[in-house]
Amino acid sequence: MFIRIIIILIFSVFACVQSASADVRIKDISNFEGVRGNDLVGYGLVVGLDGTGDGVRNSPYTEEAMSSLLERLGVNVQGEEFRPRNVAAVVVTATLPPFARAGSQIDISVSAIGDATNLLGGTLIMTPLNAGDGKIYAVAQGPVLASGFSAEGDGASVTFGAPTTGSIPQGARVEREVDFNFSEMKTLRLALRTPDFTTAARVEAAINSTFGQPLAEMLDPGTIRIDLAGAPLRPVHLMAQIENVRVSPEQKARVVIDQKSGTVVLGSNVKISRVAITQGNLAITVRETPIVSQPNPFSRRGDTIVLPDTTITVDQNSDRRIAMIEENVSLSDLIEGLNALGVGPRELIDILKSVKAAGALHAELVVM
Repeated sequence: MFIRIIIILIFSVFACVQSASADVRIKDISNFEGVRGNDLVGYGLVVGLDGTGDGVRNSPYTEEAMSSLLERLGVNVQGEEFRPRNVAAVVVTATLPPFARAGSQIDISVSAIGDATNLLGGTLIMTPLNAGDGKIYAVAQGPVLASGFSAEGDGASVTFGAPTTGSIPQGARVEREVDFNFSEMKTLRLALRTPDFTTAARVEAAINSTFGQPLAEMLDPGTIRIDLAGAPLRPVHLMAQIENVRVSPEQKARVVIDQKSGTVVLGSNVKISRVAITQGNLAITVRETPIVSQPNPFSRRGDTIVLPDTTITVDQNSDRRIAMIEENVSLSDLIEGLNALGVGPRELIDILKSVKAAGALHAELVVM
């Protein structure tokens, strides 16, 4: 598996990073200030489970919530022995997208918080979803689509995925809107997802060149302010044009290493100074073959003795290969040099770390 990963990286990553400096839309590298989603959360009940719900003794809040729900529906269960196994307490989460209007529907996620073992086949009862300000912005309800399954018998059980979580596509209806009026704004700021002085300057120049006037001003490496008051178009039309303006973002020289999977990703700007890399194999084998010495048959004297016999073999690969890397090589030269050593993913990671420690790797090394 590791060999396959590194082969894919060597032959395809380099081809992909050649287009890393291609022009991209401003909307793909930045966010508009204020144009964002809002997180929603709520507490609800999932009913209709096939005996896989919460245990009342372990989750008393489930019984209290169910009793309160039935009372609101006109059913009095006070003092009754009410211990269902087909009900589960859940936390419902969702994201209210920007400019969502009342009546529109959004997706929600459902997660059990008690000792329920499976939400498969359950139905979420009407659940209000609150934002950080404590106000209700949506109401969720509907059948839960569990993301896994579990099966068990008398002697074994199997679980795939997380059957205690699920989702409901279009399961919540927006009841309250978030006020945001573009027409009243005098300025708007663009926030770059990856702050960089060069990229911010290019965005500023591209916007001003597109409209023929200094509408954009770079405030810092991650922020560009846009003057909406002096714009030739309405703010909504102006932003529609700005988000499609193309720029060439600058990228840092970076090497990302995932030690768990053996994945190595190198950027196209990675440079290496003159350095020599050697890879040799030194195998030390220690073998114990004890010898057992026993007395002669029917001997009255003598003991069984175990004599140690240790054999140590040192095997040093005589065909040691040394790769010389010249000054300021590119990514393709680096990969070609490492391939010449015939190294695997683990060895490649160790070599990159050593080259960085030697000060010859001119890139940011990110180890995950």
